[in-house]
Amino acid sequence: MRADAFEIGLNSFGEIATDGGRTLGDAEVVRLLVEEARLAESSGVDVFSVGEHYRPGHVDSAVPVLLAAIATATKRLRLGTSVTVLSTNDPVRLYHAFSTLDAVSNGRAQMILGRASSTESFPLFGYDLTEYEQLFEEKLELFMRLQREERVTWSGAARAPLVEQELRPRMRPGGIPTWIGVGGSPHSVLRAARYGLPLMLAVIGGRPQRFASHVDLYHRALQQAGHAPQPIGQHSLGLVADSDEEAVETWWRYWEPVVRQLAEERGFYKPDRKRYEAELEHGALFVGSPETVARKIATVARDLRLSRFDLKYDVMHLPRQARARTIELLGHEVAPRVREILRKEATHD
Repeated sequence: MRADAFEIGLNSFGEIATDGGRTLGDAEVVRLLVEEARLAESSGVDVFSVGEHYRPGHVDSAVPVLLAAIATATKRLRLGTSVTVLSTNDPVRLYHAFSTLDAVSNGRAQMILGRASSTESFPLFGYDLTEYEQLFEEKLELFMRLQREERVTWSGAARAPLVEQELRPRMRPGGIPTWIGVGGSPHSVLRAARYGLPLMLAVIGGRPQRFASHVDLYHRALQQAGHAPQPIGQHSLGLVADSDEEAVETWWRYWEPVVRQLAEERGFYKPDRKRYEAELEHGALFVGSPETVARKIATVARDLRLSRFDLKYDVMHLPRQARARTIELLGHEVAPRVREILRKEATHD
Protein backbone atom coordinates (compact mmCIF):
# COMPACT_ATOMS: atom_id res chain seq x y z
CA MET A 1 0.00 0.00 0.00
CA ARG A 2 1.44 3.37 -1.05
CA ALA A 3 0.57 6.00 1.54
CA ASP A 4 0.03 8.71 -1.07
CA ALA A 5 -2.48 6.47 -2.87
CA PHE A 6 -4.53 5.65 0.24
CA GLU A 7 -8.17 6.53 -0.51
CA ILE A 8 -10.66 8.17 1.84
CA GLY A 9 -14.34 7.85 1.00
CA LEU A 10 -17.76 8.76 2.35
CA ASN A 11 -20.78 6.48 2.60
CA SER A 12 -24.38 7.60 2.91
CA PHE A 13 -27.44 5.47 3.50
CA GLY A 14 -29.68 8.38 2.56
CA GLU A 15 -30.78 8.90 6.16
CA ILE A 16 -33.07 11.79 6.99
CA ALA A 17 -31.32 14.91 8.28
CA THR A 18 -32.52 17.84 10.37
CA ASP A 19 -31.95 21.57 10.08
CA GLY A 20 -32.48 23.82 13.09
CA GLY A 21 -34.62 21.15 14.73
CA ARG A 22 -36.78 20.70 11.60
CA THR A 23 -36.85 17.27 9.97
CA LEU A 24 -36.10 17.56 6.27
CA GLY A 25 -38.50 16.04 3.76
CA ASP A 26 -37.48 13.19 1.48
CA ALA A 27 -36.94 15.40 -1.56
CA GLU A 28 -34.86 17.82 0.49
CA VAL A 29 -32.60 14.98 1.63
CA VAL A 30 -32.14 13.77 -1.94
CA ARG A 31 -31.01 17.26 -2.93
CA LEU A 32 -28.87 17.45 0.22
CA LEU A 33 -26.96 14.34 -0.87
CA VAL A 34 -26.07 16.00 -4.17
CA GLU A 35 -24.94 19.07 -2.24
CA GLU A 36 -22.88 16.93 0.16
CA ALA A 37 -21.20 15.10 -2.71
CA ARG A 38 -20.23 18.45 -4.21
CA LEU A 39 -18.81 19.46 -0.82
CA ALA A 40 -16.94 16.16 -0.58
CA GLU A 41 -15.25 16.82 -3.91
CA SER A 42 -14.21 20.36 -2.98
CA SER A 43 -12.89 19.07 0.36
CA GLY A 44 -10.62 16.48 -1.25
CA VAL A 45 -12.55 13.27 -0.53
CA ASP A 46 -11.82 10.53 -3.09
CA VAL A 47 -15.02 8.49 -3.27
CA PHE A 48 -18.70 9.15 -2.51
CA SER A 49 -20.95 6.11 -2.17
CA VAL A 50 -24.66 5.63 -1.53
CA GLY A 51 -26.37 2.56 -0.06
CA GLU A 52 -29.59 0.79 -1.03
CA HIS A 53 -32.44 0.58 1.47
CA TYR A 54 -36.23 0.30 1.41
CA ARG A 55 -37.27 1.37 4.87
CA PRO A 56 -38.65 4.54 6.48
CA GLY A 57 -36.11 7.27 7.04
CA HIS A 58 -33.94 6.38 4.03
CA VAL A 59 -34.05 7.93 0.55
CA ASP A 60 -31.43 5.75 -1.19
CA SER A 61 -33.79 3.42 -3.07
CA ALA A 62 -32.86 4.62 -6.60
CA VAL A 63 -29.09 4.78 -6.34
CA PRO A 64 -28.10 4.94 -10.04
CA VAL A 65 -30.43 7.92 -10.54
CA LEU A 66 -29.00 9.69 -7.51
CA LEU A 67 -25.41 8.98 -8.57
CA ALA A 68 -26.14 10.26 -12.07
CA ALA A 69 -27.36 13.52 -10.55
CA ILE A 70 -24.19 13.71 -8.48
CA ALA A 71 -22.11 12.99 -11.59
CA THR A 72 -23.46 16.11 -13.29
CA ALA A 73 -22.62 18.20 -10.19
CA THR A 74 -19.01 16.97 -9.84
CA LYS A 75 -15.97 16.43 -12.03
CA ARG A 76 -13.40 14.34 -10.14
CA LEU A 77 -15.18 12.49 -7.33
CA ARG A 78 -15.47 8.73 -7.87
CA LEU A 79 -19.05 7.55 -7.45
CA GLY A 80 -20.17 4.21 -6.09
CA THR A 81 -22.50 2.23 -3.91
CA SER A 82 -22.11 1.51 -0.21
CA VAL A 83 -23.76 -1.77 -1.11
CA THR A 84 -25.86 -2.89 -4.05
CA VAL A 85 -28.20 -5.70 -3.03
CA LEU A 86 -27.39 -7.94 -5.97
CA SER A 87 -29.72 -10.74 -4.85
CA THR A 88 -32.82 -8.61 -5.58
CA ASN A 89 -31.47 -6.75 -8.61
CA ASP A 90 -31.55 -7.96 -12.19
CA PRO A 91 -27.96 -8.18 -13.47
CA VAL A 92 -28.91 -6.98 -16.96
CA ARG A 93 -30.77 -3.92 -15.67
CA LEU A 94 -27.95 -3.28 -13.20
CA TYR A 95 -25.40 -3.41 -15.99
CA HIS A 96 -27.37 -0.91 -18.08
CA ALA A 97 -27.75 1.46 -15.11
CA PHE A 98 -24.06 1.47 -14.23
CA SER A 99 -22.71 1.45 -17.76
CA THR A 100 -24.82 4.56 -18.33
CA LEU A 101 -23.61 6.10 -15.05
CA ASP A 102 -20.03 5.38 -16.04
CA ALA A 103 -20.58 7.13 -19.37
CA VAL A 104 -22.30 10.14 -17.78
CA SER A 105 -19.53 10.49 -15.17
CA ASN A 106 -16.70 9.99 -17.68
CA GLY A 107 -15.44 6.77 -16.11
CA ARG A 108 -15.97 7.51 -12.41
CA ALA A 109 -18.50 4.75 -11.58
CA GLN A 110 -17.81 1.85 -9.23
CA MET A 111 -19.85 -0.35 -6.92
CA ILE A 112 -19.86 -2.66 -3.92
CA LEU A 113 -21.98 -5.79 -4.23
CA GLY A 114 -23.41 -7.51 -1.17
CA ARG A 115 -26.10 -9.87 0.04
CA ALA A 116 -27.53 -7.23 2.43
CA SER A 117 -28.11 -7.29 6.17
CA SER A 118 -31.43 -5.48 5.63
CA THR A 119 -33.83 -7.77 3.81
CA GLU A 120 -36.76 -5.46 3.00
CA SER A 121 -36.02 -5.72 -0.72
CA PHE A 122 -36.83 -9.45 -0.80
CA PRO A 123 -40.59 -9.22 -0.18
CA LEU A 124 -40.76 -5.85 -1.96
CA PHE A 125 -39.53 -7.35 -5.23
CA GLY A 126 -41.03 -10.81 -4.77
CA TYR A 127 -37.95 -12.81 -3.84
CA ASP A 128 -37.80 -15.71 -1.40
CA LEU A 129 -35.42 -15.20 1.53
CA THR A 130 -34.70 -18.93 1.59
CA GLU A 131 -32.90 -18.42 -1.76
CA TYR A 132 -30.70 -15.68 -0.27
CA GLU A 133 -27.37 -17.38 -1.03
CA GLN A 134 -28.31 -18.99 -4.34
CA LEU A 135 -29.61 -15.72 -5.78
CA PHE A 136 -26.42 -13.85 -4.98
CA GLU A 137 -24.10 -16.54 -6.31
CA GLU A 138 -25.94 -16.96 -9.59
CA LYS A 139 -26.43 -13.24 -10.21
CA LEU A 140 -22.81 -12.44 -9.42
CA GLU A 141 -21.64 -14.97 -11.97
CA LEU A 142 -23.90 -13.42 -14.63
CA PHE A 143 -23.07 -9.82 -13.74
CA MET A 144 -19.33 -10.41 -13.94
CA ARG A 145 -19.68 -12.18 -17.27
CA LEU A 146 -21.70 -9.26 -18.62
CA GLN A 147 -18.88 -6.92 -17.55
CA ARG A 148 -16.04 -9.03 -18.86
CA GLU A 149 -17.47 -10.53 -22.05
CA GLU A 150 -18.75 -8.77 -25.18
CA ARG A 151 -21.50 -11.32 -25.86
CA VAL A 152 -22.99 -13.59 -23.21
CA THR A 153 -24.90 -16.84 -23.46
CA TRP A 154 -26.26 -17.86 -20.07
CA SER A 155 -29.05 -19.77 -18.38
CA GLY A 156 -30.02 -20.17 -14.75
CA ALA A 157 -32.88 -20.01 -12.25
CA ALA A 158 -32.66 -16.30 -11.45
CA ARG A 159 -33.94 -14.84 -14.74
CA ALA A 160 -34.67 -15.58 -18.40
CA PRO A 161 -31.76 -17.06 -20.38
CA LEU A 162 -29.48 -14.99 -22.60
CA VAL A 163 -28.26 -16.04 -26.05
CA GLU A 164 -25.31 -14.15 -27.53
CA GLN A 165 -26.58 -11.06 -25.73
CA GLU A 166 -24.67 -7.84 -26.29
CA LEU A 167 -25.52 -4.93 -24.01
CA ARG A 168 -25.33 -1.21 -24.77
CA PRO A 169 -23.93 1.16 -23.71
CA ARG A 170 -20.85 -0.92 -23.08
CA MET A 171 -18.80 -0.43 -19.96
CA ARG A 172 -15.10 0.25 -20.25
CA PRO A 173 -13.08 -2.93 -21.07
CA GLY A 174 -13.21 -5.33 -18.13
CA GLY A 175 -16.07 -3.44 -16.47
CA ILE A 176 -16.12 -0.90 -13.64
CA PRO A 177 -14.40 -1.43 -10.28
CA THR A 178 -16.62 -3.93 -8.50
CA TRP A 179 -15.99 -4.72 -4.83
CA ILE A 180 -17.50 -7.49 -2.74
CA GLY A 181 -18.84 -6.34 0.62
CA VAL A 182 -18.15 -8.70 3.52
CA GLY A 183 -19.75 -8.51 6.93
CA GLY A 184 -17.91 -11.43 8.50
CA SER A 185 -18.48 -14.52 6.34
CA PRO A 186 -15.28 -16.33 5.23
CA HIS A 187 -17.33 -17.75 2.35
CA SER A 188 -17.85 -14.21 1.04
CA VAL A 189 -14.12 -13.59 1.30
CA LEU A 190 -13.42 -16.68 -0.80
CA ARG A 191 -16.03 -15.63 -3.34
CA ALA A 192 -14.35 -12.25 -3.82
CA ALA A 193 -10.99 -13.95 -4.29
CA ARG A 194 -12.41 -16.46 -6.76
CA TYR A 195 -13.54 -13.63 -9.05
CA GLY A 196 -10.43 -11.55 -8.40
CA LEU A 197 -12.49 -8.68 -6.98
CA PRO A 198 -11.54 -6.08 -4.36
CA LEU A 199 -12.76 -6.69 -0.80
CA MET A 200 -14.70 -4.20 1.33
CA LEU A 201 -14.91 -5.10 5.02
CA ALA A 202 -18.09 -3.79 6.67
CA VAL A 203 -16.96 -3.30 10.27
CA ILE A 204 -19.78 -1.79 12.31
CA GLY A 205 -18.98 -3.14 15.76
CA GLY A 206 -16.12 -4.63 17.74
CA ARG A 207 -12.39 -4.39 17.09
CA PRO A 208 -11.65 -4.07 13.36
CA GLN A 209 -8.48 -6.12 13.88
CA ARG A 210 -10.58 -9.25 14.31
CA PHE A 211 -10.87 -9.21 10.50
CA ALA A 212 -7.12 -9.82 10.13
CA SER A 213 -7.74 -13.54 9.56
CA HIS A 214 -10.17 -12.66 6.75
CA VAL A 215 -7.47 -10.52 5.15
CA ASP A 216 -4.95 -13.37 5.36
CA LEU A 217 -7.51 -15.79 3.88
CA TYR A 218 -8.25 -13.37 1.06
CA HIS A 219 -4.60 -12.95 0.08
CA ARG A 220 -4.01 -16.71 0.11
CA ALA A 221 -7.14 -17.39 -1.93
CA LEU A 222 -6.25 -14.72 -4.51
CA GLN A 223 -2.85 -16.27 -4.96
CA GLN A 224 -4.22 -19.80 -5.25
CA ALA A 225 -6.75 -18.61 -7.87
CA GLY A 226 -3.95 -17.00 -9.89
CA HIS A 227 -5.21 -13.44 -9.44
CA ALA A 228 -3.11 -10.35 -8.85
CA PRO A 229 -3.33 -8.66 -5.42
CA GLN A 230 -6.50 -6.59 -5.03
CA PRO A 231 -7.39 -3.58 -2.87
CA ILE A 232 -8.97 -4.03 0.55
CA GLY A 233 -11.17 -1.38 2.10
CA GLN A 234 -13.06 -0.85 5.33
CA HIS A 235 -16.50 0.68 5.85
CA SER A 236 -17.26 1.99 9.36
CA LEU A 237 -19.45 4.57 11.03
CA GLY A 238 -18.42 7.86 12.56
CA LEU A 239 -18.35 11.61 12.81
CA VAL A 240 -15.59 14.21 12.76
CA ALA A 241 -15.91 17.49 14.68
CA ASP A 242 -13.58 20.24 15.79
CA SER A 243 -13.03 18.60 19.18
CA ASP A 244 -13.27 15.10 20.61
CA GLU A 245 -15.89 16.19 23.13
CA GLU A 246 -18.16 17.72 20.50
CA ALA A 247 -17.90 14.67 18.25
CA VAL A 248 -18.48 12.14 21.05
CA GLU A 249 -21.54 13.91 22.47
CA THR A 250 -23.10 14.67 19.07
CA TRP A 251 -22.73 11.12 17.78
CA TRP A 252 -24.07 9.59 20.99
CA ARG A 253 -27.19 11.77 20.84
CA TYR A 254 -28.18 10.53 17.37
CA TRP A 255 -26.54 7.09 17.21
CA GLU A 256 -27.98 5.75 20.49
CA PRO A 257 -31.69 5.81 19.42
CA VAL A 258 -30.87 4.13 16.10
CA VAL A 259 -28.95 1.30 17.77
CA ARG A 260 -31.63 0.95 20.43
CA GLN A 261 -34.25 0.44 17.69
CA LEU A 262 -32.04 -2.07 15.88
CA ALA A 263 -31.52 -3.93 19.16
CA GLU A 264 -35.29 -4.31 19.48
CA GLU A 265 -35.68 -5.42 15.86
CA ARG A 266 -32.72 -7.77 15.51
CA GLY A 267 -31.65 -8.73 19.00
CA PHE A 268 -28.45 -6.65 19.01
CA TYR A 269 -26.96 -5.50 22.27
CA LYS A 270 -28.71 -2.47 23.72
CA PRO A 271 -26.50 0.60 23.62
CA ASP A 272 -25.14 2.03 26.84
CA ARG A 273 -22.52 4.64 27.51
CA LYS A 274 -19.86 2.17 28.65
CA ARG A 275 -20.11 0.10 25.48
CA TYR A 276 -20.21 3.25 23.40
CA GLU A 277 -16.98 4.51 24.92
CA ALA A 278 -15.36 1.12 24.37
CA GLU A 279 -16.30 1.29 20.66
CA LEU A 280 -14.75 4.75 20.50
CA GLU A 281 -11.55 3.59 22.13
CA HIS A 282 -10.90 0.26 20.43
CA GLY A 283 -13.95 -0.58 18.32
CA ALA A 284 -15.51 0.31 15.00
CA LEU A 285 -16.78 3.84 15.71
CA PHE A 286 -14.52 6.51 14.20
CA VAL A 287 -15.69 9.52 16.19
CA GLY A 288 -13.58 12.46 17.30
CA SER A 289 -11.39 15.36 16.26
CA PRO A 290 -9.48 15.14 12.97
CA GLU A 291 -6.32 13.97 14.77
CA THR A 292 -8.17 11.27 16.74
CA VAL A 293 -9.97 9.91 13.67
CA ALA A 294 -6.88 10.08 11.48
CA ARG A 295 -4.78 8.10 13.96
CA LYS A 296 -7.46 5.45 14.31
CA ILE A 297 -7.84 5.09 10.53
CA ALA A 298 -4.06 4.85 10.10
CA THR A 299 -3.92 2.11 12.73
CA VAL A 300 -6.53 -0.10 11.07
CA ALA A 301 -5.03 0.64 7.66
CA ARG A 302 -1.73 -0.79 8.87
CA ASP A 303 -3.20 -3.72 10.77
CA LEU A 304 -5.57 -4.83 7.98
CA ARG A 305 -3.38 -3.76 5.03
CA LEU A 306 -6.07 -1.43 3.72
CA SER A 307 -5.84 0.80 0.68
CA ARG A 308 -9.18 2.55 1.31
CA PHE A 309 -11.32 3.66 4.24
CA ASP A 310 -14.97 4.74 3.88
CA LEU A 311 -16.73 6.63 6.66
CA LYS A 312 -20.51 6.34 6.92
CA TYR A 313 -21.22 9.86 8.04
CA ASP A 314 -25.03 10.04 8.18
CA VAL A 315 -27.22 8.71 10.96
CA MET A 316 -30.93 9.34 11.46
CA HIS A 317 -31.77 12.99 12.23
CA LEU A 318 -28.15 14.12 12.49
CA PRO A 319 -28.18 17.89 11.78
CA ARG A 320 -27.04 18.82 8.30
CA GLN A 321 -24.45 21.17 9.81
CA ALA A 322 -22.76 18.25 11.62
CA ARG A 323 -22.82 16.19 8.42
CA ALA A 324 -21.23 19.03 6.46
CA ARG A 325 -18.53 19.58 9.07
CA THR A 326 -17.63 15.88 9.02
CA ILE A 327 -17.24 16.03 5.24
CA GLU A 328 -15.08 19.14 5.36
CA LEU A 329 -12.81 17.88 8.12
CA LEU A 330 -12.50 14.41 6.62
CA GLY A 331 -11.26 15.79 3.32
CA HIS A 332 -9.24 18.79 4.43
CA GLU A 333 -7.64 17.43 7.63
CA VAL A 334 -8.18 13.70 8.22
CA ALA A 335 -7.18 12.39 4.78
CA PRO A 336 -3.84 14.24 4.53
CA ARG A 337 -3.02 13.38 8.14
CA VAL A 338 -3.69 9.65 7.54
CA ARG A 339 -1.37 9.69 4.54
CA GLU A 340 1.28 11.53 6.52
CA ILE A 341 1.17 8.95 9.33
CA LEU A 342 1.33 6.06 6.85
CA ARG A 343 4.26 7.65 5.02
CA LYS A 344 6.21 8.05 8.24
CA GLU A 345 5.51 4.48 9.28
CA ALA A 346 6.61 3.21 5.85
CA THR A 347 9.95 5.03 6.07
CA HIS A 348 10.63 3.45 9.47
CA ASP A 349 9.94 -0.12 8.30
